[in-house]
Amino acid sequence: MNKINKRMWCVRGFVTGKKVLIVYAHQSPGSFNAAAKDAAVEVLTAQNCTVEVSDLYTMKFTAAATAEDITGEVKNADHFCYAEETKLAWEAGKLSADITEEQRKLTEADLVVFQFPMYWFSVPAIMKGWIDRVLTLGFAYSDEKRYSQGIFKSKRVMLSFTTGSQESMFSANGINGDMNVTLWPLQNGILHYCGFQVLAPQIFWAPSRVSSEVRSTMLKDWRTRLEGVFGEEPLSFTPLDCFDGETGFQLKPEVHEKHATREFGLTVGIHLGKPLPPNNQMKAGV
Repeated sequence: MNKINKRMWCVRGFVTGKKVLIVYAHQSPGSFNAAAKDAAVEVLTAQNCTVEVSDLYTMKFTAAATAEDITGEVKNADHFCYAEETKLAWEAGKLSADITEEQRKLTEADLVVFQFPMYWFSVPAIMKGWIDRVLTLGFAYSDEKRYSQGIFKSKRVMLSFTTGSQESMFSANGINGDMNVTLWPLQNGILHYCGFQVLAPQIFWAPSRVSSEVRSTMLKDWRTRLEGVFGEEPLSFTPLDCFDGETGFQLKPEVHEKHATREFGLTVGIHLGKPLPPNNQMKAGV
């Protein structure tokens, strides 16, 4: 099958055999986030995907990353380093059962969707705990395997979330600031860092402040998008080989020179002191 036909196969929804993990964080089954989660399960299952949902509140998932995540003794109890100790535990098969179960789901998934309400410009604490505890050193990243060379570079991921504020408030001129800047730590510092192909976020702008008809339209658009999600192009990030490890992972001179005369920086975070590229963390191919 050539590349064009393969892409059309995905766009039309024929994605038999794909596995999807939805990491979901909302306390109420009557919430808009619950409706968005349910819509994703329905649409993706209809496309013959296998969908698993980690409902973090229902699971009472532990948010705090502690030594209790390791079964048995730790290497250095006096100077406990969570990253190093959990790496050793992962290698030895001594991580707690709740972590290993989530790692199993993640290992099997072709697509991961994080569904949540935005809290304080980030994810809820219980979801941050999932990130802290499940994405352990060794399993999800290492010094050798990160960013474009990351462990999960064959997997797709997407943030799908609601905001409390209107879209205009998250603009370059808005009081909350540019949403592209808000998303950079999550999408680059966590997801892309682990190698994921990061799809454009699905943002439901202030659903609590709009009519039921508008909310219905939001969900309809979400369903439509999900029908072609495996054919989407991921967001653009600067590849790891554009940086020189011997100089503290600074851009290589030839890369910097290539972009010196361009109007915008490379990305939101790697902007070279230039204006930020428009919608770098919101849309692919811009």
